Amino acid sequence: MSVGTVALLAMILIAYDERVRDLWSRRVVANPTMELAGVSHQVTNAMAFVAAAVRSQSVLHSPLLVFTLAAAVLTVFMLRT
Repeated sequence: MSVGTVALLAMILIAYDERVRDLWSRRVVANPTMELAGVSHQVTNAMAFVAAAVRSQSVLHSPLLVFTLAAAVLTVFMLRT
């Protein structure tokens, strides 16, 4: 389930953020055989781009982020009882 969530987050970021889309097209679509050589470096680089995109989106939409975090905490507490 968590792999699916990460994949869904990556697809959403690829669809909405031009920097992530550019990274994806340069790294994965252009040279698929070169991808096997430096997978760990590319994953680290991609995660840095994803983190930067999430950080910039969270700064732009901070009230929604606070609401989502509060909703997640309340949901966890409701499921525990």
